[in-house]
Amino acid sequence: MRTIVGGIVLAALIGVAAGLVLTNMQTPAWRAFSTSGARVGDPGENLIGPPWGRERSAKS
Repeated sequence: MRTIVGGIVLAALIGVAAGLVLTNMQTPAWRAFSTSGARVGDPGENLIGPPWGRERSAKS
């Protein structure tokens, strides 16, 4: 019984540690893949389509 509980606790600790490490290592795609050939800026600057939210009510 101690082995099973120890395994569950160890799995939980590994999961939490992996979640924290991987969250800190992530880079947004628009930042990671911005090269001179694909000029992708901040996603808020190059959106297309009808405006949503506050922008829609302000322009109407």
